[in-house]
Amino acid sequence: MQSIESLSAPGGVWINPPVEHHLDGETLRLTSDANTDFWQGTWYGFHRHSGHAFGFYLSEDFTVQVKIEGEFSRLYDQAGLFIYESETCWVKAGIEFNDAQPAIGSVVTRGTSDWSTGLFPGDPTTFWMRATVQNEALRIQYSTDGQTWPLLRLCPWPRGRKQFVGVMVCTPERAGLEVMFSDFRLGPPNGKALHDLT
Repeated sequence: MQSIESLSAPGGVWINPPVEHHLDGETLRLTSDANTDFWQGTWYGFHRHSGHAFGFYLSEDFTVQVKIEGEFSRLYDQAGLFIYESETCWVKAGIEFNDAQPAIGSVVTRGTSDWSTGLFPGDPTTFWMRATVQNEALRIQYSTDGQTWPLLRLCPWPRGRKQFVGVMVCTPERAGLEVMFSDFRLGPPNGKALHDLT
């Protein structure tokens, strides 16, 4: 596959674009609309597909990486990576505000949503996310400094299907979360071993 070195590269598309968004060079800035989310059923019972996402469609294995900046302060404020095949088959991963603090986590949805979350060890206003699909597996990593990349999640992910790969923002309880995405890179799998932290 041909590498994409910026969110401003040709072929970028929106899923539910927010009213306020600006693509300035290599940086995407957006402000969330009210009551936006991606979720399917579990615990709450509701099914939502109103979150904001921007990215690219592809069918090959890949590694995607991005820097994210935002002030997460209200319940369920969230931003990060979004990998999407259909309304009932997708993954989102990043910072989400819950239990009175920003946390790192992921939601894997196969019909219904599966949420895992934990304490974020760095400054949640600036962080990095990386995802790799290779050999029918999805590996999700995060970073507090853009240099060291602990494993966040490993799950099955079928290969060879057309999928959307990009960034997302959701604010289920409000509007007005301002988020900036930069240093976006999307290309072939990086080939790193599972516990390689670089």
